[in-house]
Amino acid sequence: MQNMTSMGHSASGLDTAGAVLLAAWAAGMWAAVAGLAYAGRPAPRPWLFRACLTVIIAGVIGQVGHLQEHVAQVGYWLQHPNSPPWMTPWGSGLARGFGQADTAKPTLGMEILHLTGNFIFLAGLAAAMVISRRARATRTRKWAKMGVWMQGIHGLEHLSLTLSVVFGAKQAIGLSTWFGLLDPGPGLGTYRIWWHFLANVIGSCVFAAALFHLWRERHAIKASHAAPTAGSAGQPAPAGAPGLARAAR
Repeated sequence: MQNMTSMGHSASGLDTAGAVLLAAWAAGMWAAVAGLAYAGRPAPRPWLFRACLTVIIAGVIGQVGHLQEHVAQVGYWLQHPNSPPWMTPWGSGLARGFGQADTAKPTLGMEILHLTGNFIFLAGLAAAMVISRRARATRTRKWAKMGVWMQGIHGLEHLSLTLSVVFGAKQAIGLSTWFGLLDPGPGLGTYRIWWHFLANVIGSCVFAAALFHLWRERHAIKASHAAPTAGSAGQPAPAGAPGLARAAR
């Protein structure tokens, strides 16, 4: 089994392809979130509801994969608390792929991998905010906003860890490494593994709550994306024109 600090630099073509696809996944999600947020600014657009749902589902899939990596790391730690932190074979492969960015920094690939995973998760939460932007009184909006704040802070933590390695720090600097003051060893590994595990579990629970309320409030949120009718603008609507209540069915 390979650990986080000695994964080597020999990346296969599959490792590199996987890293490129994961980076494209994250970039595509953020491009979609930005585009959907911009498209919905001038007026409600019915197609935005399903488009946002697609991005949210992509975020759920990404976070399931991300969370299982942290669960596996904790499971390994419970059996080997004094061993170096461990990654799953697929996680190690993706880290090797990302590590091709600078093979002189052994832990860079792992840091980029977790940064990318967190950005995918954050994009899913941001899409939950976009889908509820015109339904601000909903619980979906409140939980999504909470998730964006929490995961945004977590994302900044991973950005700090990654950039510190990029700029040549002896070890990653962030809250989960006590700003680089903890010496490498079982103590640092234990603290960092549990820090990120708990952060991801709590964030995932918040995301799950937002999704639960999105399901319960889906009719009201979908209605908020319906195109305005003549009646909704203060003018008499034509006979038989559908209103927001009908659009919510």
